[in-house]
Amino acid sequence: MTAEETRYQENGVSWWALMWSVVFAALGYVAELTTGGAVHTVAWIVVAAGLMVITVPWVYARRRFLSVRVTGTTLWQGRESLELARVAEVDDVGAPAGARVLGGGWTVPRKYEEVPLKLDDDTVVLAWARDPDGLRSALRRPDAT
Repeated sequence: MTAEETRYQENGVSWWALMWSVVFAALGYVAELTTGGAVHTVAWIVVAAGLMVITVPWVYARRRFLSVRVTGTTLWQGRESLELARVAEVDDVGAPAGARVLGGGWTVPRKYEEVPLKLDDDTVVLAWARDPDGLRSALRRPDAT
């Protein structure tokens, strides 16, 4: 395994979320077709495009700030990175009140679980992931497993 090979990754959200705008517009179009009234094809295309335009920043932000990635040398939480060499302990670490959350937030993001990490200077930080066991196993040193 090379140093920059990805051991674990969560993207925050998929770009497929943009397709919801097309689905909603298509459902509106089909509803107009089935009710027998006037069909506003161009309006539904504009609705799909408009919903897509306002969804792009949401997807981009979630992919940027809620992504988790572990390589052979680094843990990335959002835009913040932590060298794996600094992680002293992954298992059985308690989360003290006021522990710093990685990624720059005040709290662990919603729908993510906290993963307390003890660093080489005996401080505890909170990493987070949707699959905390997967993140823990990716953070363990290969010689420790």
